[in-house]
Amino acid sequence: MKNFIQIIADSQRVFINFVRIAIFIVMAWIGGLKAFQYEADGIVPFVANSPVMSFFYSHPEEYEAYKNKEGEVVLKNMKWHTENGTYIFSYGLGTIIVIIGLLTLLGIWIPKIGLTGGLLTFGMSLVTLSFLITTPEAYIPDLGGTEHGFPYLSGAGRLVIKDIIMLAGGLVVASDSAKHILKNQGL
Repeated sequence: MKNFIQIIADSQRVFINFVRIAIFIVMAWIGGLKAFQYEADGIVPFVANSPVMSFFYSHPEEYEAYKNKEGEVVLKNMKWHTENGTYIFSYGLGTIIVIIGLLTLLGIWIPKIGLTGGLLTFGMSLVTLSFLITTPEAYIPDLGGTEHGFPYLSGAGRLVIKDIIMLAGGLVVASDSAKHILKNQGL
């Protein structure tokens, strides 16, 4: 048992790099999905209700009338999303997310880039977690049952709350990168 504990203790650097790889996989996958209609449609409630992001849409206040279920193709709704800027915004956001993931991954070899990636992961996660405050769809709606509203997370809310792990992971890899930058500078 002592040997196992020693192996785990001596593997911290490997595990931190695994966190970098994990962040990259999630960011590349989620960012890449932003190029698809169903994913772009799915983020509309978050963006439309966000005081930080709603200005990216032409008519964020109208989104509820044009929501598509995952995989649903309603041409009237898709036309509105095109005019609203939903798809263009999603393509741009996806590109940024993939770049953040790549910067984080590169921290394995280039600490200065990894520091940037880790801090951007942290910042992006803060924005995402703010959706728990700004997005009504993050909680179970009142459909007659007793379990609705805060703290009853909907599927969307459960997806968002997991970003607290990304927030922490971003700080861990940023801290590790900063430590290596200082070590390389002889400090």
